[in-house]
Amino acid sequence: MTKRTSAKYKIDRRMGENIWGRPKSPVNRREYGPGQHGQRRKSKLSDFGTQLRAKQKLKGYYGDLTEKQFRRIYADAVRLRGDTSEQLIGLLERRLDAVVYRAKFVPTIFAARQFVNHGHVTVNGQRVNIASYRVKEGDVVQVREKSRQLAIVIEAAGSAERDLPEYLNVDHSKMSAEFVRTPALSDVPYPVLMEPNLVVEFYAKN
Repeated sequence: MTKRTSAKYKIDRRMGENIWGRPKSPVNRREYGPGQHGQRRKSKLSDFGTQLRAKQKLKGYYGDLTEKQFRRIYADAVRLRGDTSEQLIGLLERRLDAVVYRAKFVPTIFAARQFVNHGHVTVNGQRVNIASYRVKEGDVVQVREKSRQLAIVIEAAGSAERDLPEYLNVDHSKMSAEFVRTPALSDVPYPVLMEPNLVVEFYAKN
């Protein structure tokens, strides 16, 4: 299990953006960074800084993945045919915790990781407790029956805060989600602009 190294709202403030679109994000009230020097005028980022920021934002969005995890996903994307930046997004969205989050079974990506790790989720009827498990097209992800009455699940399913993406076929009456297809960047409902092409440039140069 990846150690959660930063509070999600601290990540928002560090990035200067409400990367999950949460109404309680401190960025909605103050757009400067954390700490005593957060209100200093921002200097123009170099190309390296812009690429690094894009990488940090994408890593943070998926639960503040470790560099080792993220680089491994990037390496897998490079090996696939097609546009590497699109493949990177597709692989990130195929993570089991990402599917659980997108299906609105839980309110946050951090809760999704913990939910999977605690054994509340099945894939095609088999319990899977590895958040990084990579689902395939046609796989059915489901909340275990004994976990469906948890307050966190009921609250998330009824929330109007997020929309369900078209690449998932979700049935909240059965607490199930079919992974219909691997999405392209334009299919993913990010609240802010993500630039995986800059992430690819960063790793290509470093």
